[in-house]
Amino acid sequence: MKKLVSKEEKERARKRNQVVVGIILVFLMVASTLGYAIQGNLGNNQGSQNPGELNYNGFKFTYVNGFWTLGNFVFRNSPEDVQDVGLGIKDAQNYRGKPAYIQSENEEAGIEASLNMGQIASRVQEACIESVGCSSDFPVKTCNDNFIIIKESEIERVSQVDNCVYIEGKKENLVMLTDGFLFKVLGVK
Repeated sequence: MKKLVSKEEKERARKRNQVVVGIILVFLMVASTLGYAIQGNLGNNQGSQNPGELNYNGFKFTYVNGFWTLGNFVFRNSPEDVQDVGLGIKDAQNYRGKPAYIQSENEEAGIEASLNMGQIASRVQEACIESVGCSSDFPVKTCNDNFIIIKESEIERVSQVDNCVYIEGKKENLVMLTDGFLFKVLGVK
């Protein structure tokens, strides 16, 4: 014979079953996410102790989702992959608390420069150099201002004249050259 159960008891049992099923689903989601993350880290191992980290000149870089990070700074390339940009580039003190202006022919390089310089300068804004015709949407600036000009060129170089930094190179290398400039500004290289 079947035991008589009141409506309240049935409702309590149904709610308890829903809570148990919900807890099991949450556990499975968390466990699968952790498993995927661990598996991803193991897959990148390539024989090194911790491939997601790089110590370079006393700076600790972490490789996350295809980018190298140094604190809040984000780079496409590690400092090991980038050539030293040479002498004459001013350090972060030259930009701290002052606006920085960027004119870039390469969107990725421009974004990388803006993102990272935005953590040093008081603000970062697109602008045009005074000798080059530009859209009326952007302010016109000179080399008296902190100006970063990224443009395509057959000759690859990073140079500074007054407060204008010229990052020039082939389209496929402009992000790497921009990273080299940023490493120099931050004192990494």
